[in-house]
Amino acid sequence: MATPGGPRPGSFPQNTNPNALADHMQNLQMNQPNQQPSGNYGGVGPRPSNASPFNQQPPPFAGSRPGPPPPGVFPRGPMPPGAPVRPTGPSQPPPFASRPPPPGALPSSLARPSVPPPGAGPRSAPFSSSPLTSVPPIPSQFGAQGPFNNGPPSVPPVTAQSGPRFPPNVGTMPRPSVGPPQPPTMLSSGATSQSSQMRPSFGSPPAGAIPSIGQPAPPFSAPPSSMPPPPPPGSSPFSPSVPGTVQASGSPFGMQTWPPQPQQAAPPPSGPMQPPPPRMFGMPPGPPALPNQSMALGQTGQSRIDPNQIPRLAASSSVILHETRQDNQANPPPPATSDYIVKDTGNCSPRYMRCTINQIPCTVDLLSTSAMQLALLVQPLAIPHPSEEPIQVVDFGESGPVRCSRCKGYINPFMKFIDQGRRFICNLCGFTDETPRDYHCNLGPDGRRRDADERPELCRGTVEFVATKEYMVRDPMPAVFFFLIDVSMYAIQTGATAAACSAISQVISDLPEGPRTLVGIATFDSTIHFYNLKRALQQPLMLIIPDVQDVYTPLESDVIVQLSECREHLEMLLESIPTMFQNNKIVDSAFGAAVKAAFLAMKSTGGKLLVFQSVLPSTGVGSLSARESEGRSNISAGEKEAHKLLQPADKTLKTMAIEFAEYQVCIDLFITTQSYVDIASLSVVPRTTGGQVYYYYPFSALSDPAKLYNDLRWNVTRPQGFEAVMRVRCSQGIQVQEYSGNFCKRIPTDVDLPAIDCDKTIMVTLKHDDKLAEGSECAFQCALLYTTVYGQRRIRVSTLSLPCTNMLSNLFRSADLDTQFACVLKQAANEIPSAPLGQVRDQATNVCINILYSYRKFCATASSSGQLILPEALKLLPLYTLALLKSNGLRSDGRIDDRSFWINFVSPLPTPLVIPLVYPRMISIHDLDEKEESDDASIPASIPLSSEHISDDGIYLLENGEDCLIYIGSTAQENVLQKLFNVSSVEEISNQFILQQYENPLSKKLNAIVNEIRRQRFSYLRLKICKKGESSGMMFFSYMVEDKTPGGPSYVEYLIHIHRQIQSKMA
Repeated sequence: MATPGGPRPGSFPQNTNPNALADHMQNLQMNQPNQQPSGNYGGVGPRPSNASPFNQQPPPFAGSRPGPPPPGVFPRGPMPPGAPVRPTGPSQPPPFASRPPPPGALPSSLARPSVPPPGAGPRSAPFSSSPLTSVPPIPSQFGAQGPFNNGPPSVPPVTAQSGPRFPPNVGTMPRPSVGPPQPPTMLSSGATSQSSQMRPSFGSPPAGAIPSIGQPAPPFSAPPSSMPPPPPPGSSPFSPSVPGTVQASGSPFGMQTWPPQPQQAAPPPSGPMQPPPPRMFGMPPGPPALPNQSMALGQTGQSRIDPNQIPRLAASSSVILHETRQDNQANPPPPATSDYIVKDTGNCSPRYMRCTINQIPCTVDLLSTSAMQLALLVQPLAIPHPSEEPIQVVDFGESGPVRCSRCKGYINPFMKFIDQGRRFICNLCGFTDETPRDYHCNLGPDGRRRDADERPELCRGTVEFVATKEYMVRDPMPAVFFFLIDVSMYAIQTGATAAACSAISQVISDLPEGPRTLVGIATFDSTIHFYNLKRALQQPLMLIIPDVQDVYTPLESDVIVQLSECREHLEMLLESIPTMFQNNKIVDSAFGAAVKAAFLAMKSTGGKLLVFQSVLPSTGVGSLSARESEGRSNISAGEKEAHKLLQPADKTLKTMAIEFAEYQVCIDLFITTQSYVDIASLSVVPRTTGGQVYYYYPFSALSDPAKLYNDLRWNVTRPQGFEAVMRVRCSQGIQVQEYSGNFCKRIPTDVDLPAIDCDKTIMVTLKHDDKLAEGSECAFQCALLYTTVYGQRRIRVSTLSLPCTNMLSNLFRSADLDTQFACVLKQAANEIPSAPLGQVRDQATNVCINILYSYRKFCATASSSGQLILPEALKLLPLYTLALLKSNGLRSDGRIDDRSFWINFVSPLPTPLVIPLVYPRMISIHDLDEKEESDDASIPASIPLSSEHISDDGIYLLENGEDCLIYIGSTAQENVLQKLFNVSSVEEISNQFILQQYENPLSKKLNAIVNEIRRQRFSYLRLKICKKGESSGMMFFSYMVEDKTPGGPSYVEYLIHIHRQIQSKMA
């Protein structure tokens, strides 16, 4: 056997070899079923044929968002050559809070590894033993004649010459390849208007971004060891500084007193966390000021803020190279929305775990003074960038991974070995343990073990351990996929049933291969219909369950069978279901009973239950009433009780969901509806079981089947694990306060996840329980125990160690805007069901005001009260907060179901998708021909979300990661309409819109851009046409968050409001 703890040869977790992913990456002309609709299949045809309509390089793997690559984005990973042998070791207490085997749980006899399909070709070594799911094989495409649907064509595999593999960056200013950020310039009164480089895009600029203002950046000295001195009596922010003194220009960082010469570059800071000066905003008129002077905001309220001077998102196309640690210090991560490549040098990649502040306050008082939140966002199975090293799998044999005997923390690079390596000190609880004899190694002159760089667990922030028998309460479960389809009258008539059957029949070939993959299928209206798929039968046999109050299930072995045995029966059944029920006149839906019956069939194994639901459940256990109508009057009367409609109607579904989670059944809900379905009540089931809600409203049989297919395909093929338990451990002095996300929690310290995938993020709020020592480091370790789709039990461990500080200015300098705002967003979403909307909006604004007030009061004391001063790292916080107030979740005029869906969408949302959700990306597409872009698929500069940037003769695209709106002005040019949509006037374009590709450069460019966005967001995006003068046009303008609206102030007005609030607190 290999050395205990040595990397297993060639054994990287499946789906984490980024290079292999990139090599098979395909263009996201996403896999819409690509032939014309036939029969009653709701616009979804058979699987595409193999011609590629676009002869263009495939975009490489888009890692900025670990979300669904459109189908066809990943190659299927190989199957492990053999499941690891699990030797029985001395029995120790299970390290994770393990649960007893469920009553009646049978050991799975299906633990054999899966076998690659015939003719699959050799698999790359790094995939040989996978902790994650298989990835979708390369999809087929449509034929090359005539106009193309913007569906699923693919492209040849990416070659090494195809340029950068990650999507063009959508969120940062240029930043040095690795290392410290550069000092920013201040905005000065005479600055020129916003130049083309200050394009808004996604994500905030890194702390060192240099705005293009034409003023050089001031150099600065090392950070002072205490707060800045008060200003000399009578000094004004614009008076020249006294020679020989430190000029306090609102900066706590001791800026030098002379301005740099024009065009002189500022020297880079010496350490990785040097402080950038704060940024001030205000009135432009007047002579140019020196670069380190702030700008005054008029105190009269007659604001004359130059819109070009206010903070906006800035774009950059450079890829950031990020080393997680340098010179034994943590490096602050790049913005979550930027394009970055991580080198793991001890801390885990920020893709797996990010902290809201990258220096930890030593005391609870310091944290509360800052008004910021201390929290982690953990995404344990996030997809790495294709250029990053795969996560290494470490096998310690039957003894299992080395752990602290007191806190059960796992071995990591920050555990200190002493006494010639015979003992080690835990970096989490401080306990000293004996080093196991077979793990002993002498120390080098630097105090590190001599083998530290050869052992991934001693030099990498993220590793994956092979779990031993003590981590299992039963054999690892098989991969079970059970499909449950609504066949009530409205589901049939709207085409939802046909679309679901078509999507399922196409993704069957994407399920993991091998004997461990089991499938089942059932349909329901007011009764439940199971299907016996056994091979011995001539055709599938329907078994009807009429009792929807006291549900039972037929023999489990008949309804859940090996995929390899029942593939033909399954395809035949899916083809016939829409026809079988085409004359169904039953309008009732027994959703609760159907889910319960399917659960009973899956109870002994666990697995994924995918439910397609089209109407409000109206009969049987868990039935609901149309309570939305009761709420309408309340909404218009000032939302007095409206939030109660966002709470589940009763506890029935919640009680059921807790039982499902206990038996490792995860439920994903695909809602294809044209009416109210009470998502607030239904969504309890996916949220509690680690699943998610997909929402297609109003469902269109013409344009939605493509998205339904893509969503389903990514759901079953993305990297994922089953029967998981997660725990976060912290250093002494900090403890976990609360976990938030889609999971079930039975004991306070652990999170139970019947399923976990690469898109799920869990928010972990932290609190102090003691003081931390200045100059020490505080560590956080996330351990996820899970079963791969190939039946291997694995423990993925990510460790992050950050410096502790006693200086308030360090907290503001090291704040992570994306993570801070993600926490604000998720907490607002959690509050909406229990408080009036006005109260939630006020809370969000107060969070923003309190943080900026604390900075103003304690870190910028020398500036006059007429200045609005924003810390560089958080300068976009007011813009994002305003955008949140105007989002679907917090607007008063939304539908109840839309708001419920928004709350559910936000709950597990990954950090890179948070900013685009509230502040979408908008680009103009009528002038694509005139834009100088490097290639067809590169996305043009985005435009601020303000109607002053929208002209009547323009055409604009706006996307937020979920929806993609195309707005057409009333006087759009006829030749542009002809090229893009093949029509001569706006009126001719159907509202049920499918983007086609025509034989002209403009159309090809638009299709390439849409596919590139889909690839970056890993989401098919629902395309909607918006026209001026129609309700769709109103909807488009509701995303213009910088405008004044009936629901809220303009961006400039909001800055003034915040400034006034800070002034009144100062007074």
